[in-house]
Amino acid sequence: MDSDLFSRRRAARFAQLLDEANGGRRHHVRSRADDQLTALVAVGRRLTEERPDVEVDAEFRTGLRAMLLATAEREGVGAATATPETTPAGSRTSLLGAVTARQVRARGAILVGIAAGAVAVSGISAASEDAVPGDALYGMKRSTERAQLALASSDLSRGQLFLDFARTRLDEAASLRGDLTGFRAVMDDMDADTRQGVRLLTTASTQRSDTAGLDAVNTFVAGQRQAVSGLLDGADRAERERTRRSLALLDAVRRRSDALRAAIACGLSTPVGTDALGPAPATCPVDR
Repeated sequence: MDSDLFSRRRAARFAQLLDEANGGRRHHVRSRADDQLTALVAVGRRLTEERPDVEVDAEFRTGLRAMLLATAEREGVGAATATPETTPAGSRTSLLGAVTARQVRARGAILVGIAAGAVAVSGISAASEDAVPGDALYGMKRSTERAQLALASSDLSRGQLFLDFARTRLDEAASLRGDLTGFRAVMDDMDADTRQGVRLLTTASTQRSDTAGLDAVNTFVAGQRQAVSGLLDGADRAERERTRRSLALLDAVRRRSDALRAAIACGLSTPVGTDALGPAPATCPVDR
């Protein structure tokens, strides 16, 4: 679990957002984490309001319960807080109560976030995974994706998720052929997910001088390029032009990945710049 995401400050802010969503007093503050945390709150509310008819796998339910119990034990939810010896006897009880309440509140918010994210990637995903733009569950599908990103443990994981989302957008585009406006919008989203995922993976590979992220990029490009090329069959002129733009992006991604791999192999770990695809490598010297 990403310790930065569930830091004490973010957990406290998440608790405030939960209170506000349930009709509690509004807190006139803003946090840089609000976009991520609001997505989790929205998933939780939609779970409550819409309740899709999905059976949760018994094995998943058992695993989720075990994870929550282990997290509660690790985070000390419900555990007594040590009383400082220097605290005056008259104020010791009230101070202990205030500190304990804040800690339980924050840690409880952590558990709610974990539970919301876990449910989002299981039952809700099953209910909305085939939704396309215009369907009632499509917004929930995208909310689930944002929750997955918020819960990802590293840039490598987030990068791979973005590439998975790009594959999903391609499937949606195939179902929207004949609707040029919808087709173009989904293809734009697909390319945006591709750039985000590639940027995260190439940056991680460069920082670590490790080609694992580049391997993931190359595997994605090989499969995605073949699938995108399939959209050319039977397409009209406008759809073909839009499809070729995505193919050009995939070709640029492969060239960037190969150049970074060569730079890592010859020890040039410091890029000369960055762009939408991540680090731009220097050219390895030619042996003479």
